[in-house]
Amino acid sequence: MTRAVLTLLAIGVAVTFDVEIGAQTLDQDHGQYSRADVEAGQRLYGPQCQVCHGANGDGVPGIDLKLGRFRRASSDDDIARTITSGVPGTGMPPFLLRPEELVAIVAFIRAGFDPASASVRVGDAARGRALFHGKAQCAQCHRVNGEGPRVSPDLSDIGAIRTLAALQRALLEPNASLLPIHRSVTAVTKDGRTLHGRRLNEDTYTVQIIDEQENLVSLAKADLRNLTVGTESKMPSYADRLTADELADLIAYLVSLKGL
Repeated sequence: MTRAVLTLLAIGVAVTFDVEIGAQTLDQDHGQYSRADVEAGQRLYGPQCQVCHGANGDGVPGIDLKLGRFRRASSDDDIARTITSGVPGTGMPPFLLRPEELVAIVAFIRAGFDPASASVRVGDAARGRALFHGKAQCAQCHRVNGEGPRVSPDLSDIGAIRTLAALQRALLEPNASLLPIHRSVTAVTKDGRTLHGRRLNEDTYTVQIIDEQENLVSLAKADLRNLTVGTESKMPSYADRLTADELADLIAYLVSLKGL
C-alpha cells in the first residue's frame, strides 16, 4: 500500500488530505484508490446520485458515469468540483459531502462502478500497445480502429465497455469470460460443407457467423445437418505468458481504447 495526496473542492473550500491507496492506477490522469474507497462510493451513490444518473450511470443524456463519459469533467478534481459546486442551469445541484465521502464517490465512478477494479494494476499504455502487437500476439486475431483481422471481436472500444476487472479476468480466464455471442461455431450443411467461424447473431431459424476467411455468412438452420457451438475461447490465458508488469501494461492499453 502507498499513500497519495488528493486535492478536492469540498463544501466550497479547497481541501488537501492524505488518502491510503492500493497499488493500481485506475487511469493515467488521476490518482489511486483502495477497494474500500470504491465500496464506500458504491454505498453513497445510491441515495446521492442514482435518482438522476440511474443505477448504471447513464440516466442523463450525453453522460455515462460508468463508462467515464462526461460533458465537462476530465480529471478527478473536475468530477469533484462538479459534485460540490453543481452545474448552474441544469438539474445538477451542489452536494455538501465530507472529504472522505467525496473521495469515495470519485473512486466509485473511476472504477467503472466495479469495486473489483480497485485491485487491478494499470501500467503504461505505450508499452501495452507494443505487447499487443508483439509478445502477446493480440493483433494477430483482434482488430483495433480499422486495422487487423476480423476473426476475433473488434477491440476498438473495449476500454469503454469493459471495466478493469473484466479486462483482467478476460486475459487470465478467457474461458470464463467468453460471451455467448462470441463463441466459435462449426456448421455442417446438408450437402456436406463444413464451415468454421465466430458467431455474430443467432435466432430460432438462422445463425450468422464470420468465417475463417473473414466472410460474413448467414445460414438457415433448416439447411444444416449439424450446428456445434464451442464453449472454450480460442484466446490463451496470459497468466503464465506475461509477467505481472506486462499484464498491467497490456490492461493500460486496452482500457485506453475508447473508440474513434
